[in-house]
Amino acid sequence: MLKTNRFTRRLLRVLGVFVLLFILLAIYLVWVSDIKPPEIKDKSAEQLQRIQHDSDFYTINNNWLRKSNSGLYEMYVEGKPFERGVINGKLSKELLQSQEDYFAEQLDKMVPSSFYQHFLKYFIGWFNRKLPDNITEEYKDEIYGISLSASDKYNYIGSHYSRLLNYHAAHDIGHALQNMALVGCTSFGTWGPMSKDSTMIIGRNFDFYVNDDFAKNKIVFFCNPSQGHKFMSVTWGGFIGVVSGMNDKGLTVTINADKSEIPTSSATPVSLVAREILQYAENIDQALAIAKKRKMFVSESFLIGSAEDRKAIIIEKTPDTLAIYDPNQDYIMCANQFLSDALKNSDANKIQLKENASPYRYKRLTQLLQENGKNTVTKTIAILRNHEGLNNTDIGLGNERTMNQFISHHSIVFEPQQLKVWVSTSPWELGEYVCYDLKKIFALNGLHADKEIYDRAENVPADSFIQTQAFKNFERYRQLTQQLSDGKDVNVDSVVAMNPSYYHAYVLAGDYCYKKEQWSKALRFYEAALTKVVATEPEAEHIKKQIESCKKKTVK
Repeated sequence: MLKTNRFTRRLLRVLGVFVLLFILLAIYLVWVSDIKPPEIKDKSAEQLQRIQHDSDFYTINNNWLRKSNSGLYEMYVEGKPFERGVINGKLSKELLQSQEDYFAEQLDKMVPSSFYQHFLKYFIGWFNRKLPDNITEEYKDEIYGISLSASDKYNYIGSHYSRLLNYHAAHDIGHALQNMALVGCTSFGTWGPMSKDSTMIIGRNFDFYVNDDFAKNKIVFFCNPSQGHKFMSVTWGGFIGVVSGMNDKGLTVTINADKSEIPTSSATPVSLVAREILQYAENIDQALAIAKKRKMFVSESFLIGSAEDRKAIIIEKTPDTLAIYDPNQDYIMCANQFLSDALKNSDANKIQLKENASPYRYKRLTQLLQENGKNTVTKTIAILRNHEGLNNTDIGLGNERTMNQFISHHSIVFEPQQLKVWVSTSPWELGEYVCYDLKKIFALNGLHADKEIYDRAENVPADSFIQTQAFKNFERYRQLTQQLSDGKDVNVDSVVAMNPSYYHAYVLAGDYCYKKEQWSKALRFYEAALTKVVATEPEAEHIKKQIESCKKKTVK
């Protein structure tokens, strides 16, 4: 009896220690996930009120937001950091809040359990515990200003400010922790003899996909900061980072994700490094100096175009290395692989080249440029819209190996020496490309009437492909795959029929039949998938494993 009591007391002590440790861990996680907003000396901007002139046209002094007849939102903001943020948030309040709705909706689909959502909240809080230390005071002030217009309904996730700050690292977290194919982007540039009239032309597809709603409300953002250069970028509600942009000195920045190791904590988000370059650099040397002083926690390629230098280079940056790729020729290409001597033979890049769709897409881009002759804006857009594989073969609409994967948030073309930019409209790269002249935009001195600000004569018409039966079939294919994603019953033969050259259509059909325990039918779909051009090696391995599993189950 005495021994039993002693054992019980010892067990209770051990359990007590574990409970105490668990409580301390919980307190620590809550503490590190609670990011305090910056202290603002002058908060007078909070008193500013927007004036609504039309259903989609708002102004605050010289600042404005409007919806173009192209479907794009256009916004101009000026002033000091906190002031800019407050004005941005007040002008785009509805866009900011709807964008967070889209994030939350996608989170609910990916992590339906409320328990795991709370766990994820504290994990991200712990992971991002050093995030504020790696963001400049200017950008923290600006984000805080925007956050004042955020919705209260997500306060269970965190404060307005901590949520918006964390959203700026969402790209990096998803890329680093899962190496997800969310950012399979392609960019390229030509100048000198490769371009008509020798002018520099840079184009890119930003193939970042969260869900269809996420890309609905694109904002063409024009910023006139109190310090640094005026610039434009394509963004979304609540996001001050840059993924594609050009400043008034003709310096352009676009980002492309590369293979990363799993980090232990965050540093400076890639998009904020790109923003700093765009705001404070006017040539390649200055862009390089900014990239060197910022620590990142994922690997990224920054394609930098410079009107002053009359060329483009790629800054390749990992958490511990920075390298430069200078093609020493009159064109440059960038997919999702390292090209510099310092990084192209790294273990991470070798895996990327072996497993990813990037090498194929890079070869396809090379082929299209060689066929292009002297490049123009229209020819650049034609390349960005191209949905065929090598040698113009049909490898299925939506294939990650193509230039146009039909998932892009936006596509964009720059003429840095002319300070002109073309932004795509829906659907994907196929809609009209709208031209903006930065000299004209920044000379407006406010917008006192709701009018179109793009240069209509320079717009590039929509692709006629959207009128074809093939595209209509693809739209139907997308509808069917969404139904599959929602767990609905679908005729999978129709899925394949709507996109017959695409391996993934057969994979989806096979997975559906596999879950239904229709082994023989699933096997036929998987075997058919391997006769198509499969985008990545991991996907090919998945198909092969499913084939073996189906064969074993069929024998039983």
